[in-house]
Amino acid sequence: MARRIAAGAAYGGGGIGLLGAATVGVVLAELQLAKRQVGHGPSPHPPSADGLYGYAYAGAEEPLRLTMLGDSTAAGQGVHRARQTPGALLASGLAAVAERPVRLRNVALPGAQSDDLDRQVVLAVGDPDGLPEVCVIMVGANDVTHRMPATRSVRHLSAAVRRLRTAGAEVVVGTCPDLGTIEPVQQPLRWIARRASRQLAAAQTIGTVEQGGRAVSLGDLLGPEFEANPRELFGPDNYHPSAEGYATAAMAILPTVCAALGLWPAAEERPDVSRREGFLPVARAAAEAAAEPGTEVTAAMPTGPRGPWALLKRRRRRRVPATDPARDPAAHQAADAAPGSTTDSAAGPARDSSPAGSREPSA
Repeated sequence: MARRIAAGAAYGGGGIGLLGAATVGVVLAELQLAKRQVGHGPSPHPPSADGLYGYAYAGAEEPLRLTMLGDSTAAGQGVHRARQTPGALLASGLAAVAERPVRLRNVALPGAQSDDLDRQVVLAVGDPDGLPEVCVIMVGANDVTHRMPATRSVRHLSAAVRRLRTAGAEVVVGTCPDLGTIEPVQQPLRWIARRASRQLAAAQTIGTVEQGGRAVSLGDLLGPEFEANPRELFGPDNYHPSAEGYATAAMAILPTVCAALGLWPAAEERPDVSRREGFLPVARAAAEAAAEPGTEVTAAMPTGPRGPWALLKRRRRRRVPATDPARDPAAHQAADAAPGSTTDSAAGPARDSSPAGSREPSA
């Protein structure tokens, strides 16, 4: 099914339905109930996390440029502090691995569907500070909830990846999370949401890999850990992740971001048979990744008897430091010089000991 969706996206096919006529009435009733229960709690506008991370490394090299694109999960909606957003977590972790500052820019829009990526790509490519070295896209949940045809969704995502890769940026896509784990959603809508989410995630993986990007399954974001512990890992609106949820997603994406930039040792890039890694036809790799959160799929060989092949990786997750951006280096230098200063955003990841996604009082 994912292969059919991706092919439809590439060749202009129509949408692929998931529902039979006999279930429509039940599903519509469940959908109305879910709409009354999900997404209506307090969910503040995401905090701005743009700025410089890894300030401790400033001056050694030019900052790496990281751009976030996508929907509310990429923007970090549902948390109160900049350091708790996925962009800030990824920028802090990338700075720690590269031992070099990272400049984050977030152009994601809460509520965005994949058809907004065209606008966001224009902003990313036209950044006055220069083209980003790496872009992270997190999108797809709103496509499912607003019933955008999967072929259209994948078509927009593939075009965005292609434009960014053509411009010279590395691209990592966090695929559609598993919406079947949202707690208030009942059967059969829960089963349908899970199936639609996973099929879209697999199709997104195929489209991303075929355009030269890397895909990471984000079933984790609303997956088994959420299902087992929903009160801790969901935010107050029962839809957006909490700080712990975003930290879980960032830990899954960070190794792939670092690999895309060549920051992992060469030995780490070889498939590890003990972790069931290896080369597979891209459609099969995409299906396996959609079923197992945190799995990476990247292009391997362009041709094969069953189409393009991909490398399936199950990377070990890396905890990331949680730091605030240093928007004004001069101000932070003055703060550091002041007696008793404890400004952690100037310190960067090298001097911040707080665990990723730790709970803090709301601002």
